[in-house]
Amino acid sequence: MQRCDLRSLTPVLCLSPPCFPGLLTAVVGAGIGGSAVAHFLQQHFGPRVQIDVYEKGTVGGRLATISVNKQHYESGAASFHSLSLHMQDFVKLLGLRHRREVVGRSAIFGGEHFMLEETDWYLLNLFRLWWHYGISFLRLQMWVEEVMEKFMRIYKYQAHGYAFSGVEELLYSLGESTFINMTQRSVAESLLQVGVTQRFIDDVVSAVLRASYGQSAAMPAFAGAMSLAGAQGSLWSVEGGNKLVCSGLLKLTKANMIHATVTSVTLHSTEGKALYEVGYENEVGNGTDSYDIVVIATPLHLDNSSSNFTFEGFNPPINDIQGSFQPTVVSLVHGYLNSSYFGFPDPKLFPFANILTTDFPGFFYTLDNICPVNISANFRRKQPQEAAVWRVQSPKPLFRTQLKTLFRSYYSVQMAEWQAHPLYGSRTTLPRFVLHDQLFYLNALEWAASSVEVMAVAAKNVALLAYNRWYQDLDKIDQKDLMHKVKTEL
Repeated sequence: MQRCDLRSLTPVLCLSPPCFPGLLTAVVGAGIGGSAVAHFLQQHFGPRVQIDVYEKGTVGGRLATISVNKQHYESGAASFHSLSLHMQDFVKLLGLRHRREVVGRSAIFGGEHFMLEETDWYLLNLFRLWWHYGISFLRLQMWVEEVMEKFMRIYKYQAHGYAFSGVEELLYSLGESTFINMTQRSVAESLLQVGVTQRFIDDVVSAVLRASYGQSAAMPAFAGAMSLAGAQGSLWSVEGGNKLVCSGLLKLTKANMIHATVTSVTLHSTEGKALYEVGYENEVGNGTDSYDIVVIATPLHLDNSSSNFTFEGFNPPINDIQGSFQPTVVSLVHGYLNSSYFGFPDPKLFPFANILTTDFPGFFYTLDNICPVNISANFRRKQPQEAAVWRVQSPKPLFRTQLKTLFRSYYSVQMAEWQAHPLYGSRTTLPRFVLHDQLFYLNALEWAASSVEVMAVAAKNVALLAYNRWYQDLDKIDQKDLMHKVKTEL
């Protein structure tokens, strides 16, 4: 279906259904950020917004699956925290279901032996934590809960239509200077200040951060706190695969999918309003289209600069390609675990389904006995002595010798390599959501913390920004003392 240029036609000529007067909007990227912002833009602007979504790969982005023996397994983000309110709303809206949880025990491996082992008894787990680390785990929990309690204010602000033009403004509205400072000091420094011991940080906190970000306790405290929150409480995932949220939102939005690589955004002006020309490449050749609103919902970073994505015609020029991303390799291995490497010569006695690691060994972050995205009522997790599908996260592709270290034998290895998260500390400033009048950078919020729910929060913020800026409702942007304002509105 060919789209009409709404600026060159009079209402008389625009009688066919595709040509109703509206806002032309481009979203670059069809991951959770892009699909969520398309949904929120339609929610706020209504049927007058027409949305083109550009995606060079598959819908879902870092929400993806890999097929092993005709079963599909999560290769990207595997689960969500119970406090992921936007994701919870998406699942309800789309009529999706939570996947049944198959419980498994966890342990932290230090290279020679297990530093900490989970049991089936909650009280015994608490006793072991206290015996090894005193009240450090309680101090950690209190610190994380305080951060999360403040962060959860964002949902109330967004429900009242408030938005923020930069990451710093958003963080300040939630936690004032405390949150800003947490982006500039390390997890270790912040935890030591509240009485958490160095040993607990080295053994437990570092293992959780390696599992989620592939980084150490030297990373910024705010991102670390959000990661540690995800390690507590109940987790859930989507029956059939987490990527169904992305495809479901795009279908619900009736977005026009364009399979192409965006190469440029060029500024033009018409009748005093900004107009953006998006240049792209696909298998047919090169093309351009013009838009009123453009949302970049894919990372702009140094490692991705080879894609030749450029901003043209802007004065001052837009130069937000800073910082690097942390590569993570996910390997799905169908085989027999080498339990002897972990100190269990008899594989039948190996009790763990999830293994986190400290800095040693350095060649892998986590090892998980995973379940397929569709679980039948009679499904059971494979026993350690059986061939199972294991998910190995590592900083680099695994050598054959490393695979032989972890597995007695294996049938197949399938690998996915991600630019998974920002390399925290590689960028000196927090980016802005607003790059130009109606040009937005959704992934800016990743530089404060990176998760699926954070991207959904950023999507809602950008949609509100676009709406408030379009209608010049500036009282809804970058407001101070929002807790007081929201209370008086209630």
